[in-house]
Amino acid sequence: MTATPDLTARADDRRWLVVGAGGMLGTDLVARLTDAGTDVVGLRRADLDVTDAAAVAQAVAGFDVVVNATAWTAVDDAETQEAAAFAVNATAVAHLARATHAAGARLVHVSTDYVFDGTATTPYAEDAPVDPRSAYGRTKAAGEWAVRAEAPDHLIVRTAWLYGAHGGCFPKTMARLAADRDLLTVVDDQVGQPTWTRDLADLVVRLVDAAAPAGTYHGTSSGQTSWYGFTRRVVASAGLATAVEPTTSDRFPRPAPRPAYSVLGHDALLAAGVTPIRDWAERWDAAAPEVLA
Repeated sequence: MTATPDLTARADDRRWLVVGAGGMLGTDLVARLTDAGTDVVGLRRADLDVTDAAAVAQAVAGFDVVVNATAWTAVDDAETQEAAAFAVNATAVAHLARATHAAGARLVHVSTDYVFDGTATTPYAEDAPVDPRSAYGRTKAAGEWAVRAEAPDHLIVRTAWLYGAHGGCFPKTMARLAADRDLLTVVDDQVGQPTWTRDLADLVVRLVDAAAPAGTYHGTSSGQTSWYGFTRRVVASAGLATAVEPTTSDRFPRPAPRPAYSVLGHDALLAAGVTPIRDWAERWDAAAPEVLA
């Protein structure tokens, strides 16, 4: 018989498990919960083989909220290793979904803008049809399906363009390149919402605290920019005089297609009474000293 979680409890009255605690988001989420005095356990890749169903079932027992922040994120490698990516992004997610449901826990699963085709011109709604164009996107879409099928009490949180202090990310790379070059050429035809992992961690906690209805939510900053626009902001924050010029994606062919438009709408958050993350530029200005340190 499946236990029923108490979603009216305060965050610090629940036991949280963060799977993927060694990544940028997982690190910030464990810190966010620890700072609030919450009972939280973080498991890194070496602590739990998420493809082992028995190990997963044992790991989630006794927790009220389980956050899946682990994934195969090597987007280009997934084009030739789709089965390996599927094992982590879909099969392992099914193990987590079944286990959390059996344990009576609420599952928070982190997904991606890559489940969409990237051809829209207005923000993707949470219920927009998925149509992934890459192997990575297909495996993440399959993971979402597994969550909906196996864990009725779930929060799927799609995010995009993540950056943070605890791992490699786009702004760190651009700042490093800008320090060594007089000119950076960056694509201006891919548009999205740069999102700080600390803000996403806070949003996850706020969603759970609000007892948000089961369903899909978008965890990205408000507003939008291109990689070119983001790079200009990063270079300025780093105090560098490097010139930044726009170019098009066809100048930088990659094995996996990149979505041209990755702007996600936040209507579901608003309907649940949860405030979306503020504008990306404002949040980058707050994050930059820590991320670029």
